Amino acid sequence: MLVKGRKVGVRGGEMAAHYAFGPSEDDTIIKHRLLTRTTTTRGEPPLKKLQKKFAAFALEIDKDADNYSDCERLFKAFLQEMVTFELPLLKSKAVIDANLREKESFNELQEQIQSQILQARADIEDLKKQLEESKIERQHKEECEAIRRLVALQPPRSETQNIISDLEKEIACLEAEDVATSRTLELRKKQFSLLLHVVDELQNNIEDEQKSLAEELRLALEQKNNSMEDVSGAPEAMTVD
Repeated sequence: MLVKGRKVGVRGGEMAAHYAFGPSEDDTIIKHRLLTRTTTTRGEPPLKKLQKKFAAFALEIDKDADNYSDCERLFKAFLQEMVTFELPLLKSKAVIDANLREKESFNELQEQIQSQILQARADIEDLKKQLEESKIERQHKEECEAIRRLVALQPPRSETQNIISDLEKEIACLEAEDVATSRTLELRKKQFSLLLHVVDELQNNIEDEQKSLAEELRLALEQKNNSMEDVSGAPEAMTVD
């Protein structure tokens, strides 16, 4: 007999339900009830009733008295009780078969759902890859568009080519001028070096001439002084005489 659990109320809250049997014992009790058709604690179990009907029929048969009518009556009662006992069993079997079919359908549905989940995950991964590729492609398109706009802002190729040609001519002229200037500068360097050499020689010549003039002047002064001394000495000698 299954004892129903009851909840015990306490102040400040409600405690969890306490059961006389654990979950592991419930299957055994339910199986016993299905076999004995004992679904309630009231009244006599159907299997016990069937057992009593069979015992009464068997005892009546064992009697030696002329009791065919009683045996037939008890036999019909036993058959009726058996039919009554069998009907719930058939219903239970039908329910079990239906539950098994439903379980198989549930398993198939679960497999389908699992397959769909895996397929959805694979699709999500593919979509992620496609999204990344689309982002990269869009970025490339934006870069190309930016480059196209920059190119569109530039002058035509013919005009650019003309500008390049003019610049090349100008560069050629500047290079020619640079060569000419370099040559002129080199010539001026040589001329300046020659001029410095000439100036140096002139300076040396001037210094030599100045030295010679100074020497001549010194000699002239000495001669003059000597002649003046000679002149001043002669009258004195005459005066003495």
